[in-house]
Amino acid sequence: MNTAREALDRIETSSVASLVAFLEGLGDDDRRLIAWCLPAHLSERRRGGWEAEQRVRERAHLYRVAGAACMAGAAQVASWLDRRELRQVEAEADAARLMSVLADRPLEWRRDLAVRLVRRLRPGTGPMWRRGQALGNWDLAAALVIDTGAEPPENDAFVSGWVLRTADRQQKHGGAALADDGLLDHMLPRLFQAQGVGVHADGGTLAGELVALSRTGRVPRRALLDGCMSRFLTGVDAADAGSFVTLWRELQPEAAEIPVADFVRVLPSAPSLLLQLAVEELHRAESAGMLDADLFAEAVHTLAYRPEKKNMAAAVKWIAAAPPARGGAAAAALAPVFDVDTPGLRERAVRVAVKLAPHTSEPGREAIREAGARLPADLRRRLAAAYGAVDEVPSEPVVVPALTATPLPALAPPIASVPELAAELDEPLWPQDPARFERMLAALVELSHRDRDAVVAGLQSWWRTNWRHPFDVSIYAYGISGFDEEIGFLLSRCALAIVSPADSRALTKELNGNGRRPGHEPAPQRFVQKRFREVVSLFEQGETIPVLLATPTSPTGHVDAATLVTRMERLDGAEPLEYDFLQALLRLPRRIDPEAVVRAERLPSQAGRRLAARLRDGGLPDPVVTWEVGAFGRPSYFQALQEAHARLAPPEGVPEPLAELWTLEPRSGGRGFSRNTVWWPSVMPSHREAVAAHLLEGAPGFMDVVAVAALAHNDGPVGLATASTIVAGMSHPEPAQRALAADAFLTLAAHGELPAADLGRALGHMVRCEQVKLNLIIGVLGELTARGAHAEVWTALAQALPLLLPGPGEKARAGLGNLLAVATQAAELTRAQDDVPGLADLAARKGSSLLIHEARRLQETLSA
Repeated sequence: MNTAREALDRIETSSVASLVAFLEGLGDDDRRLIAWCLPAHLSERRRGGWEAEQRVRERAHLYRVAGAACMAGAAQVASWLDRRELRQVEAEADAARLMSVLADRPLEWRRDLAVRLVRRLRPGTGPMWRRGQALGNWDLAAALVIDTGAEPPENDAFVSGWVLRTADRQQKHGGAALADDGLLDHMLPRLFQAQGVGVHADGGTLAGELVALSRTGRVPRRALLDGCMSRFLTGVDAADAGSFVTLWRELQPEAAEIPVADFVRVLPSAPSLLLQLAVEELHRAESAGMLDADLFAEAVHTLAYRPEKKNMAAAVKWIAAAPPARGGAAAAALAPVFDVDTPGLRERAVRVAVKLAPHTSEPGREAIREAGARLPADLRRRLAAAYGAVDEVPSEPVVVPALTATPLPALAPPIASVPELAAELDEPLWPQDPARFERMLAALVELSHRDRDAVVAGLQSWWRTNWRHPFDVSIYAYGISGFDEEIGFLLSRCALAIVSPADSRALTKELNGNGRRPGHEPAPQRFVQKRFREVVSLFEQGETIPVLLATPTSPTGHVDAATLVTRMERLDGAEPLEYDFLQALLRLPRRIDPEAVVRAERLPSQAGRRLAARLRDGGLPDPVVTWEVGAFGRPSYFQALQEAHARLAPPEGVPEPLAELWTLEPRSGGRGFSRNTVWWPSVMPSHREAVAAHLLEGAPGFMDVVAVAALAHNDGPVGLATASTIVAGMSHPEPAQRALAADAFLTLAAHGELPAADLGRALGHMVRCEQVKLNLIIGVLGELTARGAHAEVWTALAQALPLLLPGPGEKARAGLGNLLAVATQAAELTRAQDDVPGLADLAARKGSSLLIHEARRLQETLSA
């Protein structure tokens, strides 16, 4: 048998021992032949599909042994062992096998291989276990370095692998792993230089063992302290800082060992854990008399300029506790604290500054006076009494932008040809765009009526690409979740019913068969589905109609009354599709041109008479919408909660489908949820409070605020239901969704239609019920105030605050102080003078918290 062929067969079938014994008996020529064949053989095996690739992975250790034994150059072996498909081996066992195979190679060759393997290592990412999986040839490289005494090149991945493997050994052996480690002397200095590497790993105690070895003299203690400090100074990220901070603490340096100046230099950019260590060590140094006045001043200045308020507070406390002369020399560090928005901290900084005034040099006094110019009047007066006149910074006049509404995009022109229709159907149908879907549905109806054969021919490519051939009903009926509910699928079914009505009829029969679960979509979405399904049924019967009645003529979803009458005239006396007709009625504007009524009177069909009657009445009547806060019926394992709900009741005399659409009661056992609410504003564009009631009854925390933003452009009554959807949108966890809620607020405000007082009542009740998060809403209200809606924001907050302010003995809810700050800003811009129940009592309380401070500011603003 050919030697190379026999070697490849042994890789596929034999054990490592058998393969090694075979290779050891070969001469150099045979080994070179095998080395030449290995890469081509491996590539050929991988082309055999998934099972062949799996077989390669299973035999990877044998491929590695063969390459290490037969390939001549160190570069060639390193490249072979680094192949991705050959990396999944048990690392320690593989390293032992390869070290045995490579033992007869010259020393310099093995050193060369060690260096090449180290250079090829790449750091892993993610949790420790995943980094361990990404170590690749680390174990072999480490074994070669130890065996040959090679100097490994600089590579952070090699250091990271050493830390991970050391932690593994500590776990396996339950203790020390470093004392006899052949890499320790190489790794120790690099440990403090490698990026992304700490001195501990999951389950390991590397820091603790290094400390123990420093006590025996195996590791120089000074090297560990200097290494930590070097890492602190060169920049350590938050993820790795903790391990070096731990090592420093476990070394327990004496006060004399603290590098004071270095710790001061660390303060400006240190992550939290390191900053805490630095402050603690500087305090120890100060107690030992090792922190001179200049370094003290530099340290507190740095802390005061850090953005975190807790560090500003620490600086103020440190200055206050210092002897007067020492504190006076650092008093200028109090200046940046004057600008914080935490009244208590700001007042304390002023109090300390006043106390230290006699000990503060003129440059420090000037810095204090300059910063004090931005303080409120009462604090400015206290500061001026100690430091001399403090000029007030003149406030710039507030320019409030005019309220503007973001317009809706214009409707695209109707689809005029079959190729254009085919191109639209070929585009992805997600995310849902109701205007686009309506446009395609209208084109399917009109073009099929004009020339059905042309549509069938033009959609052949779409049909072959998007539908299974031969057609398999079960795949669509049972294999695709939501196939008969998602509007994109229903639109595709409309096209299928034109191209292949027999397949469509078979699918409809299966979908309507026994055992089919009814959909759980809320009533507005069921209404949309029924309208699309009646078009499917029309095409399945081989019939067509000239035009759909309900295709929108406005971006809001409205259908112009005159256009609707024209479409009815095109039916030439035939009765329209029922849900299409009802949808057209729902989309009528609230103001009807009398001429359209006259023309509708001449329509001969029964639907024509129904339309004329509705036009005479000014369109459909409004359903009755009610709103209340009550207990929501939940399963017994949930805590009963108070939540805001809306109810709908239909007016008398409307058809049954509309009565169903306009009937809403809170569900027991959970809220109704739909991913398709983007359709609902265009279903009832003249009845937005009814749409809002349905939106509110869904899960407010997961509400698609796109629907709320669209609702703001619609027509009809607005009240607590509409207001509640905007409040829920303001509390959405996604910033982009909160921005849409702000747009809805601004759109209604710009049109003079915002129910601001209702919004305030809804806000107060929904926050009290913990149905929405106040901290998220505050940011939106602040933005709205800055964008010109200050009057509406104040009107809302004037209603919300009495519901949210704490009564005697009550604990204030989180964020209320920030809400009062927004209220003050809105009240100032509006020049409001309302009496807010409970505000005066809160402002009269003692204390310097943000809540009390902002309550006083708002009370002063309203009393001015």
